[in-house]
Amino acid sequence: MQLGKATLASNELMTILGGFLGSIFFVLSLTAVGNFEKLFFGYGSQVKIAEVILCLMASMFVSSLVHRVSVTTCLIFSIIALYYINRVSQSVYTIQPAQVYKKKK
Repeated sequence: MQLGKATLASNELMTILGGFLGSIFFVLSLTAVGNFEKLFFGYGSQVKIAEVILCLMASMFVSSLVHRVSVTTCLIFSIIALYYINRVSQSVYTIQPAQVYKKKK
């Protein structure tokens, strides 16, 4: 994002685009951290809130190097992306509880 800093800070729409690029960096870094944990700690490991905050702060820092408005839009887009990541994860990885049938006497 530093290579296109002048372009991304040139007008309002480009600063919003800078925040969107920051949120893409958030999603990619969160995926990388999750894959790292699965690789080294086993399949049962999950990304916790500390890792999410760390990736969010890193993406907001990257966006802050472009423009102040990009930080805010990065936060908004990242929260929206995190919501949809959580929704997809819940639908794919949630185990449905087995139904218990009672015998009638």
